[in-house]
Amino acid sequence: MKEPPVTSRVFSGIQPTGVPHLGNYLGALENWVALQNQYPSVLYSIVDLHSITQPQDPKLLRTNILDMAATLLACGINPKKAVVFQQSQVSEHAELSWILGCLTSMPRLRHLPQWKMKSKQKSEGSVGLYTYPVLQAADILLYKSTHVPVGEDQVQHLELAQDLARIFNHRFGELFPEPRALLSSTRKVKSLRDPTAKMSKSDPQASATIFITDPPDAVALKIRRAVTDFTSEVTFDPEARPGVSNLVAIHAAVASISVEEAVSQATGLDTGAYKQLVTEAVVRRLAPIRQEVERLQADPAHLEEVLARGACRARELAAPVLREVRRRVGFC
Repeated sequence: MKEPPVTSRVFSGIQPTGVPHLGNYLGALENWVALQNQYPSVLYSIVDLHSITQPQDPKLLRTNILDMAATLLACGINPKKAVVFQQSQVSEHAELSWILGCLTSMPRLRHLPQWKMKSKQKSEGSVGLYTYPVLQAADILLYKSTHVPVGEDQVQHLELAQDLARIFNHRFGELFPEPRALLSSTRKVKSLRDPTAKMSKSDPQASATIFITDPPDAVALKIRRAVTDFTSEVTFDPEARPGVSNLVAIHAAVASISVEEAVSQATGLDTGAYKQLVTEAVVRRLAPIRQEVERLQADPAHLEEVLARGACRARELAAPVLREVRRRVGFC
């Protein structure tokens, strides 16, 4: 039976590159939970095809995929409301990526900022690293997605998906909607050791990043070591006081209060005492997530089942779209 058309559909993906940090949770995963309750059709993919643009240990990759599944569920993603699946288990992603790649020019890809950044870091990048924005576009268009939650640094990659939707529709007839960005309103979480940079999994300073599975003592130590300044009063001024302002932003986000309320709660506290307050708020927010991650990790069969069911549903949605693409291109 033909499904009724979906007027709005959300798609987003996350790489299985280890445990997400606090910035990932506040900037993306928390928003994902809200979106599954706001939109009629939502898909969240563990994008393992994207992850192999960097060298991966196969056994560790498999572990990371299941750990990411556990993390998504623990953060509140509900498989009954959102399709949660492993990208590589839906082969239509790769085939559509090839077709869209044949509609994409090399100069268009060279101008994308992440290629410039990552290829400089590696001195030379792989073909996969060069073309992964096309796969990213295929991920989105394969489900005729209308909305994509992205950070500001991903907007240009979404623009490529929009361009490819227009190019395909112009050449082969109207098929794909042009997906729109859903920008998160959450402030970026900064590194605890360098508050001018984003919090990152790859930060060489272990105390710079809070992971969502960090135990309370680790959270306390990292926040205690967070860079601030020589003024004891707590204020919010990201330009003049980036370190203290980062702590205020974290406090406000994890406590679901405004920045103004966070500063108000710090009245009469010096930065040392305020760090303890922030620690308590972060631990309170992350403790149930950490406990649920650990519970789910102990049941890999359940995680495999969730991903298998999700892949089955994703294929049901992807197959008719790719069939129509193949027909219009002339393959059948």
